[in-house]
Amino acid sequence: MQLRVRGQNFVGAIHHRMRVLTGARSALLAATCLTFALGGCSTMPADLTGSIASAPPSQRSEADWRRTAESAGEKYRANPKDAEAAITYAQSLRALGQRAQAVAVLEQASLANSGNKALVGAYGRALADVGQYKQALDVLGSAHTPDDPDWRILSVQGAVLDQLGRHQEAQRYYASALKIAPDEPTILSNLGLSYALAKDPKKGEETLRRAMTGKTTDPRVRQNLALVVGLQGRFNEAEEIARSDLPPDEAASNVATLKQMLARSEAKPNNKSGKKLGNLASAAGS
Repeated sequence: MQLRVRGQNFVGAIHHRMRVLTGARSALLAATCLTFALGGCSTMPADLTGSIASAPPSQRSEADWRRTAESAGEKYRANPKDAEAAITYAQSLRALGQRAQAVAVLEQASLANSGNKALVGAYGRALADVGQYKQALDVLGSAHTPDDPDWRILSVQGAVLDQLGRHQEAQRYYASALKIAPDEPTILSNLGLSYALAKDPKKGEETLRRAMTGKTTDPRVRQNLALVVGLQGRFNEAEEIARSDLPPDEAASNVATLKQMLARSEAKPNNKSGKKLGNLASAAGS
């Protein structure tokens, strides 16, 4: 069975976003893809693998993105040093699945605009999207300064560190971001997933529920909560949460696939990483 999120092949999302990860951490991170693809091809891409953008993705058709790519691309080709055109063009390329090209556009523009922090930040995010995490960290470090930190960049840096398995470091970045933007749901959501990746799903769930106490709830936050609840073996509850944003059949299919992933991990006697993932669900759910 293949997990689908509003028409998107979940296995394809796994290969795109988590291609460099293995073992239990890979399976958990792969599962998180369901929370960042709620709109399929018609959705603006999340800013970073494994993280939530600062605002819910806008619903746009592929045709809309192609028109944007055409117009912004013309401006960029006329003047590759135009930072605004480069950012818009790269964003549309990412939405159309041309992420490597988006990196090339932003790299070229950032060389001519090294002081443009918005452009540098977009370049860092794009690098992370294609799995170049170490380079992304270097670039993101130039997107803001210690005397003028950007909580959005701090959160992205945390997400990159999570991809590298450096969860404690990631959580320190999220903590710094929360000092600037207290109770910001997108930071709390990333932090909750980080705790789950660090084998503390109960704390992850608590953090994600805290993220949902605001006036508005990004549907991706709610789907992250469904994921972490499901990873603890509470599948019925996870499905109920997922149904808030997904059709009942898709919510049920997602949870069923997650259950199969956990079962396969437990069934491999020589796969210590897989066994740990299975234990994450059984122990946390007890």
